[in-house]
Amino acid sequence: MNIEDIKKSEQFIDGVILFDECIKKFNWFNIGGKTKILFKPNSLKGLIEYLKLYSSRNKIFILGNGSNVLFDDETYQGTIIKLGKSFANITLLDKETIVAGAAISQKKVSDFARDHNISGLEFMSCIPGSVGGGIRMNSGCFNKEFKDVLISIQLVDFKGVVRSIPADKINFNYRSIGLPKDLIFLSATFKGNEKNSLEISNFMRELKQKKELAQPTRIKTSGSTFKNPIKQTDKKVWELIRLSIPSKTGYGDAVISDKHANFFVNKGNAKSADMKLLIKFVREEVMKKTGVKLETEIVLVE
Repeated sequence: MNIEDIKKSEQFIDGVILFDECIKKFNWFNIGGKTKILFKPNSLKGLIEYLKLYSSRNKIFILGNGSNVLFDDETYQGTIIKLGKSFANITLLDKETIVAGAAISQKKVSDFARDHNISGLEFMSCIPGSVGGGIRMNSGCFNKEFKDVLISIQLVDFKGVVRSIPADKINFNYRSIGLPKDLIFLSATFKGNEKNSLEISNFMRELKQKKELAQPTRIKTSGSTFKNPIKQTDKKVWELIRLSIPSKTGYGDAVISDKHANFFVNKGNAKSADMKLLIKFVREEVMKKTGVKLETEIVLVE
């Protein structure tokens, strides 16, 4: 990657290019070093321009709301692309169908659906991530996932080719989809069903109360650390952790939440190395005590 080359070209690309940018402020853990390049495209045109020029020269990571990522303490040797306002539009296609940009939060999609008397997307009100992140993770909670409401996704690959994929052509799995990493999601089309907005509001309130009772809020965390091992046991991952790990376990400022054992917390100035040691310790202890192999749900970016 030639930084000087990119600096010469930045005036011709429709977007903001930042160099050696601190990435702590872009993720909920508030952890991480710097990134060589942070690119914020102003438009699809600008995104395609950048991809055509540089995607073959350096690695790329697409960052949404940063609610489920753990960055390394060292500098990310590539480009982090963060989609902004131009990719956060939301519109009504018909009385039961919504098209939402990848950069908009799932909560805003849920609110928009409620305001237009569309039910089925209430679960998104409890997920802090963006639509793009939700697609990549097949996000879900309270027994509902993206796959249940998704009609199609619109995307661009790292070569700058834009296309659409219908949901029935996607191999959805628990917290994953069978699509390659070299795709940037642009928008998604969701289908719900008509219902009175007051009923929808009441249901959303009920879900929010359930979440707040079970999960920590207003702290430095990236949500569920591990996926529930649904093929290995009927126990939830938090139960396995509680069975296997002493309370108050931690490395530096990286600790396990008292409220929910699958939520790891930066209680002050935790380093990525601290959080990774905690993840490694929990995975090994759960395997040793229960025989269950845990897989991370949060994305480790190195």
